[in-house]
Amino acid sequence: MYKEILKYTKDHGVMLVAVSKTRSADDIMKLYNEDQRIFGENKVQELTEKYNLLPKDIKWHLIGHLQSNKVKYIAPFIDMIESVDSEDLIYMIDKEGRKNNRVISVLLQFHIAAEESKFGLNLPDAKNLLTNILHKYNLSHVRICGVMGMATFTEDIQQLRDEFKSLKTIFNFLKENYFVEDDHFKEISMGMSGDYEIAIAEGSTMVRIGSAIFGVRS
Repeated sequence: MYKEILKYTKDHGVMLVAVSKTRSADDIMKLYNEDQRIFGENKVQELTEKYNLLPKDIKWHLIGHLQSNKVKYIAPFIDMIESVDSEDLIYMIDKEGRKNNRVISVLLQFHIAAEESKFGLNLPDAKNLLTNILHKYNLSHVRICGVMGMATFTEDIQQLRDEFKSLKTIFNFLKENYFVEDDHFKEISMGMSGDYEIAIAEGSTMVRIGSAIFGVRS
């Protein structure tokens, strides 16, 4: 299934993040040997353990909720943090990026699903956050590259389309009002194993796929 998904994403110019949470190093190496280099993890401890075990040309994405006090553990190597949802977290990422002499790429996570349990900003939150960090502070070691969102776990295709459209609308607003001259602000991370084709049709540039590649977790 991996090769079919890789072809589909490549044909649409979309980045494939292979979600490897709970998967073994051997499972990851099987994909690595097929030239997959971008992997997503949702827990800091598991991510750091795998980073230490696996080849150093892997690009790791943190896709789960991140506490500020854990940024220091991944700052030396993380390629992208997709789940930024507060000013405090951005400040900490910048601080740890400075310590490690790195500019860390991030995405702003938005709450687009019906489930209240999911994390993320709303648009007013994001406006306040961006106004503060772009005009009040010199954050030189964090780079905001776009937005991320998780749709509702549902088989209602129209609901999924609407939620993905809402994230695309948020991206367009932020691009036009805050990042119009910033070429780095270009990513819309949305779409997972069950809905990535819908997400791509609605403008996703990056999909996070686990079970459709690795199989259902036991």
